[in-house]
Amino acid sequence: MLYLFTDKNQVKLLFQKKTMLGQYESAFYEKTHQLNLTDKGEITSMDFFASAIREALTVVSPAAVKEKEINLILPQEAFAYLRAEVPADIANSAITAFIKDKARAHLAVDTETGFSDFTIHENEKGKQVLFYAISNETVKKYQDAFNLLGLQIVNIIPEPLAYFKLFEKTLRKDKKEYIMYASYENERIKGYLYDTYGPLEEKKIDHKVTSTTSVEHLVKKVADELEVSGKKLNRLILSGQSSETIRQDTFTKDVGVWTNPLKRIIPQFYEDYLKILVTSPNTSLPFLLYDVCIGAFIFSLENKQFSLLRKGSNKGSSTSSSRPRPTAKFRFPIKEIALFVGSFGLSFILLMFFMKFNGQKSILQETNKPTAIVKPTEVPPTSTPTPSVNRKDIKIKLLNGSGAKGKASEIKDLLKEKGYVDVLTGNADNFDYKKTELQVKSDNRALDSLIKGDLKDNVSAPKMTKLDKDSPADIVIIFGEDFK
Repeated sequence: MLYLFTDKNQVKLLFQKKTMLGQYESAFYEKTHQLNLTDKGEITSMDFFASAIREALTVVSPAAVKEKEINLILPQEAFAYLRAEVPADIANSAITAFIKDKARAHLAVDTETGFSDFTIHENEKGKQVLFYAISNETVKKYQDAFNLLGLQIVNIIPEPLAYFKLFEKTLRKDKKEYIMYASYENERIKGYLYDTYGPLEEKKIDHKVTSTTSVEHLVKKVADELEVSGKKLNRLILSGQSSETIRQDTFTKDVGVWTNPLKRIIPQFYEDYLKILVTSPNTSLPFLLYDVCIGAFIFSLENKQFSLLRKGSNKGSSTSSSRPRPTAKFRFPIKEIALFVGSFGLSFILLMFFMKFNGQKSILQETNKPTAIVKPTEVPPTSTPTPSVNRKDIKIKLLNGSGAKGKASEIKDLLKEKGYVDVLTGNADNFDYKKTELQVKSDNRALDSLIKGDLKDNVSAPKMTKLDKDSPADIVIIFGEDFK
C-alpha cells in the first residue's frame, strides 16, 4: 500500500508491505521540488506531476513500483469543508439527510453525484459533523495522472484528519480545548487549528522562519491573534524534523502555550502502531518527518468506512458508533427454522431415552453392592482467595498532571514497592489537574479495587474513568494536586 502526500512542491511517500506476522515493512521518500506540483490542491502540470511520482516510486523501494493502490493525502484547501453541530434531538437515521441539507445550503456542492463524506466526533459536551467534499474535476485529474503510472486511488484523506489522528487519544472527553498542530521543518512552521472535535478552521497556518523571526516568535504571534478572536490556545502539538532541536520547557515559556512534542506523544499513546511499523535494520521510524503519512495510515485503519471516492447515498463513514449504517433486507428463514426445530426435537427424544435406560441400569447395579459406611470428614480450613490479577503483569502509565517536579519518580517508586514492575512515566496533556484521575480498562474490574486500595493512603477520592480497551496500558494514573 502507498500513502502519498503532496502539497505545492513537496512530495512525501510511505510504502508498506504487510508481512505474514501482521507487521508492515515500511519505506519512506521525501523531496521538495523547485517547481510547484500542485496549487490549491490542483495539479499544475500532468506530466511534471506524473514524473515526480514515478521518481518517488523508483527511489523508495524496488517493490513499490509493483504496487497498484494508493491513498492520496491532500491539503485542506483541496476540499470544500463544513463543520456543523448535530442537534441533541435528531435521530441517528436522520444525520445523513441533515448534513446533506447543510452542505447544499452552505457550500453549494452536489451531494448526490459529487465526491464527499463526513465523520462524526462526539464527547460529553455534544456532537459535531465534519463534512468534506472534493470536485469531480479535481478527482479526475488525479486519477488520470495516476493511471499513467498504472496506479489506482483507493481513498483520498484530508491532511488535517491525518494530523488529528496523531493526538486524538490525548484528548479528554470532559474538557473542551483549542489545540494547534504545528510542523516545523525546512525553515517553515505549518499547521492547523483544532478543538476537541477536530479541525476548526479551513485556513492553514504557514509562516517562514528567518533570522529575524524565530519559530517561537511566529507561534506566539499566532497564539496572540487567536486569543484576540476568542480562541485561546490550550496546547501546541509540535512535530517536524526541526522540532528535535527544541526544548519543551523553554519553548512553552517563550510562546506562553503548553507544548506537547509529538516525539513524546507517539511512544506513550500509539505504541501498538510503532510495533507493527517495521523499518530496515539500524533505521528508526522517522515519524516526525512523515507524520502526515503515518497519521493517514492510522486513520485508514481506524476509519475504514470513510471514503471520498463513493458518491451520493452510497457513501458513509464515522469515527463514532452512533453514525447510521445501511441495513440489509431481512428474509425470515422459515425452512431453515423448521429443520432446526425438527432436528433439535429428535435429538432431545433420543437423549431422554438413553438417560432413562442408563438410569435403570445403574439402579440395578447399585442394589447388588454392599452398603458402605460413610465416615465424617474434617472440613479443610478456609483458604484466603488469591487475587485475580498479578501486579507484575499490569502495565501502568503514570502521567504528571500537577506539574510538581520529581513527583512522578516518587510515585513510581511507591508503585514498585507495591509490586508493580511495568511503570511508564510522562507528562499529562496539561498541569491543571486538581484531582487525581485513575483510568482503568473496563474489561478487568479487579483492577479498580486493586489500584484504589494500593493508593488509598495517598489519594482518598480519585476520579475513576474507563480506559480505552485498545490502550497499551492497563491503568493510566494522572496524578493531580491532591496526591499526597
